Amino acid sequence: MTLLIFLAVLIACIAAGMPIAWSLMACGIALMLHLDFFNAQIISQNLLHGTDSFILLAIPFFILAGELMNRGGLSLRIIEVAMAAFGHIRGGLGYVGIAASLIMASLSGSAIADSAALAAILLPMMKRAGYPPGISGGLLAAGGVTAPIIPPSIALVVYGAIANISINGLFMAAIVPGMLLGGVLVIIWYFISRRADYARLEKKSGAELRRAFVRAIPALFLPVVVIGGLRIGMFTPTEAAVIAVVYSTLVGAFVYRELDLANFYAALVDAGRTSAVVMFLVGASMVAAWLITVANLPEQIIELLGPFMHSPRLLVLLIVIITLVLGTALDFTPLMLILMPIMVPMCQQAGIDLTYFGIVFTIAGALGMLTPPVGNVLNVVAGVGNIGLDKVTRGVMPFLLMQIALLFVLVLVPDIILVPLHVLHPTP
Repeated sequence: MTLLIFLAVLIACIAAGMPIAWSLMACGIALMLHLDFFNAQIISQNLLHGTDSFILLAIPFFILAGELMNRGGLSLRIIEVAMAAFGHIRGGLGYVGIAASLIMASLSGSAIADSAALAAILLPMMKRAGYPPGISGGLLAAGGVTAPIIPPSIALVVYGAIANISINGLFMAAIVPGMLLGGVLVIIWYFISRRADYARLEKKSGAELRRAFVRAIPALFLPVVVIGGLRIGMFTPTEAAVIAVVYSTLVGAFVYRELDLANFYAALVDAGRTSAVVMFLVGASMVAAWLITVANLPEQIIELLGPFMHSPRLLVLLIVIITLVLGTALDFTPLMLILMPIMVPMCQQAGIDLTYFGIVFTIAGALGMLTPPVGNVLNVVAGVGNIGLDKVTRGVMPFLLMQIALLFVLVLVPDIILVPLHVLHPTP
């Protein structure tokens, strides 16, 4: 009965158009009324304490770092060096988009910010070169969703905070799956572009390629600083986010000289708005999570999924399928915040490695940003590139299906995640 009340209130609130954060708090209030101990102070305490975490400070700082990189010219330099390296080959601008998306993912951790930057710079060039707008937009959208997986990842910070596991370990475990997601895009784009006669850019000389690389070194050095510092234990994920902000500011203002006071202020405003939405969602989810624990919902769901509890891989596969289905109707962040308090205790009882589960769960949630009708990344690419959403949706399908196939492989072969994790982040 408790599970039914939670689901009924959540679905009713979302169907009525209520924001997800308020829907989560409404679920918590409904559970309190059902359990007959309504207390407004408990709601306010969990709402505040849910965001009162040093680890979660990484979220607004990584968001700000992404804004500063876009406005300070770091993103542009990364795209320029990718164009110099790959622009002259068949379908070269597609490979430029893939390479740039993977590099930018290692800088900001925001799929929305990365996709918007890529679409604004590359889509006009791809249109002029005769690339179909739908396929071009679909490729850039599929590349953009690598941002929540490749470290530093805002989604993994949230997961690590809720699951109470090492965020450094999550970051190390995500490197190989993130690169594989980019690798499957290369394979699909190769078969698409080999059958088309897209215009190629003029091949750059060795000197021009070196100049583009030299100009991009300050931008390319940021992931080395962040990931390298995390790997050797020099700083925490939150400190890494602050370093990313300071580094992006200094490079954008004094090296590339594109980050003036007006751009800096605009970056602060945009990052503040985005952070407020995300952090309020996190706080509201903590209200629901506390009531979920008190109402013993995980145990009820474990009873329902009893036949799967003795087969960890089958259980993870079922959770991934549920996440992919729900991702068509819910945005990534609320989807994670709704499911994690329920799924994490279940995985613990089933003996599933929480780091491995966090990676596959994050990938499944990220791919939901490519599925209509919500599909936030699709909407961003379509809006920035002035392309019909239906065209981008059709264009993304070959890439999305291949990424989903890779996700199922990762579920069925956990060692693809776990073995590199033990190499990159050995247990002391």
